[in-house]
Amino acid sequence: MRFGAAASALALTLAVSGCGREDETTDAVPGVTSKACPKAVDDSKGCIYLGVLTDLTGVFKGVGVPFTQAQKDFWAKVNADGGIGDYEVDVVTNVKDTKYDTDTHAQMYQEIHEDVLAIAQSLGTAHTNTILPDAKDDEMIIGPASLGSNWIFEDNTIEVGTSYCAEAMNMVDHAVDTLKSKKVAVVHFPGDYGDDAMVGARIAAEERGIEFVDITTEPGQEKQGPVVATLLREKPNAVIIATSPTEMAAVVGGAAQQGLQVPFLGSIPTWNSLVLGTPAGPAITALYQQATSFPNWEDGGEGFEAMRAAAGETPPNDWYALGWAGSYVMQAVLEQAIEDDDLTRAGVLKAAQGLDGVDGDGSLPDGAGNYAADAQDRAVRVTQLNKVDPKAPSKVSVATEPFTGPTAEGYEFTKPCYELK
Repeated sequence: MRFGAAASALALTLAVSGCGREDETTDAVPGVTSKACPKAVDDSKGCIYLGVLTDLTGVFKGVGVPFTQAQKDFWAKVNADGGIGDYEVDVVTNVKDTKYDTDTHAQMYQEIHEDVLAIAQSLGTAHTNTILPDAKDDEMIIGPASLGSNWIFEDNTIEVGTSYCAEAMNMVDHAVDTLKSKKVAVVHFPGDYGDDAMVGARIAAEERGIEFVDITTEPGQEKQGPVVATLLREKPNAVIIATSPTEMAAVVGGAAQQGLQVPFLGSIPTWNSLVLGTPAGPAITALYQQATSFPNWEDGGEGFEAMRAAAGETPPNDWYALGWAGSYVMQAVLEQAIEDDDLTRAGVLKAAQGLDGVDGDGSLPDGAGNYAADAQDRAVRVTQLNKVDPKAPSKVSVATEPFTGPTAEGYEFTKPCYELK
């Protein structure tokens, strides 16, 4: 089943006509009540509560804050348009700031898990892995705000987008085929995110027969001096980066200042337009490109037209766009569960596992939402490269249209890439 606007409308029609709530039993389902949502548009409808475990104050607050706001705006629009069947959706009551800390993430899950039907956002690969065993025990689905290659092996996650691993494969293939690189370096955080990208880049470098340099770095602008020194010594033709925007800016700016003027290709979390206001801004504008599998703010078809209208005065932000686009997947799952007359955790899990695609009205990458498939067909493999464009609303525009390089195209995923470190 592939859900666009027409399929969504059909699911809503079926839900309203045949799958209404049963007030005497619904409240026994965690996260589903016959009582209206706290800020209901229609007090006659019940409420579906979704949880959010995100970073509002930590190293990735630049991702978590707009991502979370987009989810709030998405479901506000859904509710204003009539909700889902006999329900509206609340994604506000159970928002928790986990500060990008795995222990806090696990603690916050325990605080809300009895009050939500599903987790609409769980930011961080390691962080989501921390709560995954409990979520499985709870028959809870999770929408990871993370692109680890592990999710394609999990039944309880509804990931969207190309993994850090496949994304890095595509970046290396681009470096070889377009930039004519003979040696690439990868600067990355330790752990599931950075190691996933590093392994993908290493696999591609080995496949393409070029030299490869692995540079692990810790968070913090002040800790990037040794990274720059290593790059100057190794002299790669291109650099792949899998850090946060802070470290990306320090590495690109520091390397360029000392004479290493080569292309820097960053994993999707490396970008935040605020870096253009730092001393590294000119170097980033000249040398950096962001990899992503999602359309940009000003693109994305009807789905992003609706997003821009809902965003109002919100400044253009690609993390907001990703939060909006990913919400189409949760909407499709909930609609299917209602159509199946099984709005329980087990029913939602079954509905997710039966999806073979979600198009999100043009806001999602090709192949997204194929959770019914095995890992090979479930894996999204496409990548788009964005260049810095100060005139664009989101400060980036398309440099290379979506493509899949030969390494990612032919790679067989047998386990999460970061486990191959």
